[in-house]
Amino acid sequence: MRLVYAIPLHNRFRGITVREGVLLRGPAGWGEFCPFADYSDAESSPWLASAVEASEVGWPAPVRDRVEVNTTVPVVSPERAHELVVASGCRTAKVKVADPRSSLVDDCDRVAAVRSALGRGGAIRVDANMAWDVDTAVKSIRELDRAAGGLEYVEQPCPSIEDLAAVRRQVGVRIAADESIRRAEDPLKVAVAGAADVAVIKVAPLGGVRRALEVAEACGLPCVVSSAVETSVGLAAGLALAGALPSLEFACGLGTRSLLTGDVTSAELSPADGYLPVPRTAPEPDLAENVAAPADVRDHWLARLERVEASRRMSS
Repeated sequence: MRLVYAIPLHNRFRGITVREGVLLRGPAGWGEFCPFADYSDAESSPWLASAVEASEVGWPAPVRDRVEVNTTVPVVSPERAHELVVASGCRTAKVKVADPRSSLVDDCDRVAAVRSALGRGGAIRVDANMAWDVDTAVKSIRELDRAAGGLEYVEQPCPSIEDLAAVRRQVGVRIAADESIRRAEDPLKVAVAGAADVAVIKVAPLGGVRRALEVAEACGLPCVVSSAVETSVGLAAGLALAGALPSLEFACGLGTRSLLTGDVTSAELSPADGYLPVPRTAPEPDLAENVAAPADVRDHWLARLERVEASRRMSS
């Protein structure tokens, strides 16, 4: 069975206003295939592998039964940022920065509002999504660190490993690698240890829970498991990974259900007191009909899925 969904977001995020994807049913349960539009068919293949693992094989046994998560703050006003953090109940917030719609002053104001909401005991991390060059990164990180009263880390400030290393040498804030790992030709061979202090790993772009565990071990760094803004079906795979990691020092970026205006299931994975349970299988998409994609969107996704499936068969 294949169900195509289209769910609007509360705020523009990563350049999109509607999250779309396909849910796949197999003998082990449900999986989710939802690569972003800028992913090629080849780059989308691991996303399908992750969905197949969830639906046909299942996940390894967890070593913990719950995972602390951060709330994610998109590019919104300081007032709205404060509201989102307070409502989340989380002790850690990830703030999106370096968006073309937002200046550094705006970003600092948003970060300061998040600090006000969290209090001194909370942790703030920011995500620049590769937007800066080295000089801009160094200047921006110092300003944001001051606005935050101390940042936990900065996620992917620059595109290249070399630039990450250069920034890391010049700032007193941890650097986290995200795109440098998940969009690498071979994530198992990316030498991020000298360029970053933290590895951000995502299940779907890395090809499933078991493959992501291998990448985490190869990185040799503390890991943060983050979502790709999936429905609760996809979030369940991220929680399975976070639950199976031998060590988990930081809150994970899996509290993203709140970014969507709806879900495919009544058993949605929304944090309670800053934590999410580790599921053994993905929840049943009993509300999928409520967020079913229009016919043209459905046809687009089924065609995309067929192309990626064909490509995987040819390469296997």
